Amino acid sequence: MDLADLVYDITETFPRREWFGLAYQMRKSAVSIPSNIAEGHRRRTSGYAYHLEIALGSHGELDTQSEIGLRRQFIPDTRRRRLENLIGEVGRITYGLFRSIEEGKSIR
Repeated sequence: MDLADLVYDITETFPRREWFGLAYQMRKSAVSIPSNIAEGHRRRTSGYAYHLEIALGSHGELDTQSEIGLRRQFIPDTRRRRLENLIGEVGRITYGLFRSIEEGKSIR
């Protein structure tokens, strides 16, 4: 959720021409990560792993989109480190959760 909040804050300052382009895509990816984790958790079935895979895909998209935003200089250097740290942290946590779910399936 912190990552989604940060992405919303950062994209507020994007050029107007990017509001329906890169800013929109970044917001969509950032919201997709916790949304899919929550949806999968609520289902409490084998579909949980599927939703974690979708969250990881959205994470990959956001990571790439953020790099584009940095290269285009839409993201200020003052926010760069926080964004990169949160993207890394969310990726590690989500992948760890996915791995634990997958390992649990093979044990049963």
